[in-house]
Amino acid sequence: MKKSGIINPELARALATLGHTDLICIADAGLPIPDFVARIDLTLVLGIPAIADVLGALEAECIFQKKVFAEEARAKNKEFVAELDSLWPDIVGQEVSHEEFKKLVSKCRFVIRTGEFKPYANVILESNVPF
Repeated sequence: MKKSGIINPELARALATLGHTDLICIADAGLPIPDFVARIDLTLVLGIPAIADVLGALEAECIFQKKVFAEEARAKNKEFVAELDSLWPDIVGQEVSHEEFKKLVSKCRFVIRTGEFKPYANVILESNVPF
């Protein structure tokens, strides 16, 4: 049995399969997810787990080179944008409309659905290599 890190078996397995430039989405409880995109649903009740908890766990285990989020988040969910900037200050950030963001979700290997219940708390992360 693992003694640290991500212990959810489905999520740990999915993260281990990522290659360079693969896209994943970490989503709030309300983001529409296309049927053909794999979903790892971590929701328990509204607000749990918070997206910040999931992002922190990912930051400790994975390396990313790009973050994409809805431009609407800058005005409607400043705490979320600040969290992204705090966790990954040196990676490229791209802001797109929420409608464009929802289209980009279809290109993701999988979506991690959280219990987050704040507006525009969604991010697409592009994997990198540690060398």
